[in-house]
Amino acid sequence: MSEWMALGPEDRQDVVLVTGISGSGKSVALHALEDAGYFCVDNLPPELLRDFVRLEHERYAHRVAAAVDVRTASSLPHLVPLIDTLRGEGMHVRSIFLDASNDALLRRYSETRRPHPLTALGGERDATRALVEAIELERQLLADLREVSTVIDTSQLRPAVLRSWVRSLVGARDSDLTLVFESFAYKHGVPLDADYVFDVRVLPNPYYVRELRPLTGRDAPVASYLDAQPEAREMLGQIHAFVQRWLPSFEDDQRSYLTVAIGCTGGQHRSVYAVEWLARRFEPRHATLVRHRELDARE
Repeated sequence: MSEWMALGPEDRQDVVLVTGISGSGKSVALHALEDAGYFCVDNLPPELLRDFVRLEHERYAHRVAAAVDVRTASSLPHLVPLIDTLRGEGMHVRSIFLDASNDALLRRYSETRRPHPLTALGGERDATRALVEAIELERQLLADLREVSTVIDTSQLRPAVLRSWVRSLVGARDSDLTLVFESFAYKHGVPLDADYVFDVRVLPNPYYVRELRPLTGRDAPVASYLDAQPEAREMLGQIHAFVQRWLPSFEDDQRSYLTVAIGCTGGQHRSVYAVEWLARRFEPRHATLVRHRELDARE
């Protein structure tokens, strides 16, 4: 038996891996973890991860975080089995994968003028083509790691929102599986981090009620308006029943997080109301997080 297996839950190592597509915000996430009390290291080669965790455990640092990226591509195939090994030794390991759309990544690289780690940029036209190819290659190299991680789509997120979402993830209560309910606006695109996506644009829209337009789905008048709509009650009841039915299967599959995204036109009223409605019903029995992509972005 590992020395870690004999420790109580309060003594076990809390390990967070931050990985994802270059330009998606790993540095921001790592800084958020550092502010939350984690001992952090950037660009750690995967083959050193186990030794790093052991060393910090001996120093009584029970919360550690490491950023791993494609610059250590030759070692990436060993990272997924290593995560399983650490968990088997009693570690509480979370892997957070940051992603973003190609358009968002191209814009960020254009603004910072930094080269992608998988390509050397040449002329302006060639640079764009080379950058897109490098991003697609990176997605292929990290595909297996993405499958075993909690994904955050940073395409529409300001750094302050990303920091908040990362802190919420690592602060969620211990559970075999955490439910994440996320509202979004279809006009800004479907979140890349969603496991399930439900469209509530067919429901009556409070936007067209003058006194409700400036409010959001978190406000009581909007909630009362949608509560009174039979189709809203029926649709949300069906979504609740669907998630409830399949949740045990995701738990049996040893998933850490399940993200359910609810979308409407502007991400202000119907989707926000739906997320709040669903979260209230799952919170008593499940670890639950709430995200409002468009509302969080304007706060």
